[in-house]
Amino acid sequence: MIFTVAIDGPAAAGKGSIARAVAERFGFAHLDTGLLYRAVGVKGGDPAVAAQGLVPADIERRDLRTLEAGQAASRVAVIPQVREALLAFQRRFARAEGGAVLDGRDIGTVICPEAEVKLFVTANAEVRAHRRWLEVGGDEAEVLAQQIKRDRCDAERAVAPLVLAADAVVIDTSAMDIAAAVAEAVAVVAAKLGKQV
Repeated sequence: MIFTVAIDGPAAAGKGSIARAVAERFGFAHLDTGLLYRAVGVKGGDPAVAAQGLVPADIERRDLRTLEAGQAASRVAVIPQVREALLAFQRRFARAEGGAVLDGRDIGTVICPEAEVKLFVTANAEVRAHRRWLEVGGDEAEVLAQQIKRDRCDAERAVAPLVLAADAVVIDTSAMDIAAAVAEAVAVVAAKLGKQV
């Protein structure tokens, strides 16, 4: 069975946690596409060359969840040659036999516009910044400022900006715990598959 769940949304909205849970619940493969861009960003050198030479070990680095890696990802994600180099990999992953869940910024709009399910996971900037601060520490006001800057960069970039797909189901996690958000996502996927939750 080929079945793609595309999950988009801004940083720290909960899309990664939801994606992992949905993949586990339905036995689908999971790809956090943001890790691809983070890996390219932290590799250094020419970003296009780094993207073309990306290997699985690159996305298993322990330093990919840092604020610095996130900022590096935003910088390289605007480079068309980087996006092109990673596009085919993501599409092959998405349409492989057995089902797949991909989370990122442009999955439902650019990578997999044909996805059977599209979710847009969001939350207000203050809630997302607080969640990220709990992960990385530091000055919470600075984390919020960086969050707002990153949101603007992701939404305004010329290539594959973060936008809501017309046929996406929105899940706003601002006032939700992760269990409720996962339950909502699972219900959407199950309905499309025609299964009981």
